[in-house]
Amino acid sequence: MAFQLSPGVNVSEVDLTTVVPSVLTTAGAFAGQFSWGPGNKVILIDNEVNLVSTFGKPDSNSAISFFTAASFLAYGNNLSVVRALQANTFNADVAGSGKQVANSDVFENSYLNVDQLNGRGAFMARYPGSLGNSLSVSVCANTSLFSSWTYKNYFTSAPGTSDYVSAAGGSRDELHIVVIDADGEITGTQGTVLETYPFVSKAFDAQINGATNYYKQVVFNQSKYIYVVDPVDYNNTYFSWGTSSSNTFTNAATNITSNLIGGTDTTLTNANIQLAYDEFANKEEYDISLVLTGGANTFVQQYVIDNVVNVRKDCVAFISPPQTAVVNNAGNETTSIQTWLTTLARSSSYAVADSGWKYMYDKYNAVYRYIPLNGDIAGLCVNTDTVRDPWFSPAGFNRGQIKNAIKLAWNPTKTYRDTLYSAGVNPVVSFPGQGIVLYGDKTLQNKPSAFDRINVRRLFIVLEKAIARAAEFSLFEFNDEFTRAQFVALVTPFLRDVQGRRGIYDFRVVCDTTNNTPQVIDSNQFVGDIYIKPARSINFIQLNFVAVGTGVDFTTIVGAA
Repeated sequence: MAFQLSPGVNVSEVDLTTVVPSVLTTAGAFAGQFSWGPGNKVILIDNEVNLVSTFGKPDSNSAISFFTAASFLAYGNNLSVVRALQANTFNADVAGSGKQVANSDVFENSYLNVDQLNGRGAFMARYPGSLGNSLSVSVCANTSLFSSWTYKNYFTSAPGTSDYVSAAGGSRDELHIVVIDADGEITGTQGTVLETYPFVSKAFDAQINGATNYYKQVVFNQSKYIYVVDPVDYNNTYFSWGTSSSNTFTNAATNITSNLIGGTDTTLTNANIQLAYDEFANKEEYDISLVLTGGANTFVQQYVIDNVVNVRKDCVAFISPPQTAVVNNAGNETTSIQTWLTTLARSSSYAVADSGWKYMYDKYNAVYRYIPLNGDIAGLCVNTDTVRDPWFSPAGFNRGQIKNAIKLAWNPTKTYRDTLYSAGVNPVVSFPGQGIVLYGDKTLQNKPSAFDRINVRRLFIVLEKAIARAAEFSLFEFNDEFTRAQFVALVTPFLRDVQGRRGIYDFRVVCDTTNNTPQVIDSNQFVGDIYIKPARSINFIQLNFVAVGTGVDFTTIVGAA
């Protein structure tokens, strides 16, 4: 109670209702190569339609990354994606200047409010890549030129003076902008109008319905395809554009149509992809649980294990063998996979390996492609979280069915499955009449322990993440009997609930003077020991069938065999 200087009644509340919170277990993360979209920036994707809208349709360069992400999204709706970029992957622009603006943050910080006179021209593609070369932009910024403008039918009337600028004493501020898929690479039809911006203003302070109407800012806020770089006439004649609403603005002498050129695609290096995965390294910034690696090579896979999941310790990486190990490598698949494993410093309970690639249909290009299975295996974990809990195994006929697979690149038999499973690789198998199934649930931990199973590793991630968040509310409290008892009372019901949902066999929470000694208390520390007996998944079933004589009484032999 606060001290009072004179008589009175002071009322206060003490909240002791803190509980262990639920934590996110279905969030995926992936970095790869895409043909379009923001680069080196985390973008949340919730379905395949959004994936296409944000990162473009797959092509020969981006198909493996695209369909790895799409495979995961077939099971869940929470995937954070980073488009990795090479330094010489350029945005298309009017001048073909060979520059890269990776994402809207870069443009806003460096270009939005700066006139690029004699630079890259009036417009640039929103994102790096050759897809931007398909774009053109047309502008009508003069009332008298509207009737002869090719795109006049997309607008209700000619540009003139907006009400806002007229009220400020200015005039001639309006212009119309059209974004066109000139080459048809985006829509499939040449000349398709993608976006229109009617009656936007040349005045930087112009507004409409309380929002900005400045043409450059409107396009920045709304366009999926371009940025505007002042001035629209890059020959430097329209110096009045971008000034205040009280100005009389210069009319354009002609309608301007600009084709964008110079956009490039390049092959990613290991360093490019590793840099993209670095976006996920900070667990305080991004809450993720499942890290896909797509068709990444061993160097990138090892980097993700060492620098993302092993550092964060709250998520699991999923990796697949190289395509060459299982596609058109008949008879050598097991040896090739074992060779791949030897290149990994692989002992980690935060990593899961599968046995191959699937064959699936690419509806965007009407071809069939081989795609690594790690996106699906991570997706099976999402499915398991949905139908049961994270501490259930994602493998087997109940929860391990692979989606959108016509066949496997390699279907390992029992002999090869035994070899792979002993090495920590989870076989994916096609069974007649049963479909394609994940048929193992090991992690890549070498040392035999409970943590060499996916369900146990994910169980502890859930427990550690949830209880750690709840424990944050004990920070800066006194390390006394009350706080310790409160912590035990907080954690025990949570673990009892997990036990009731078959995640653990038994548990014990110790938080008293036995582990919070005077030395611990004097060091401003607080210790809670939580002992867990994790539930184990069944990997081996032995069925004994015993033939007995007709006159034998079962009660005399059951248990005697």
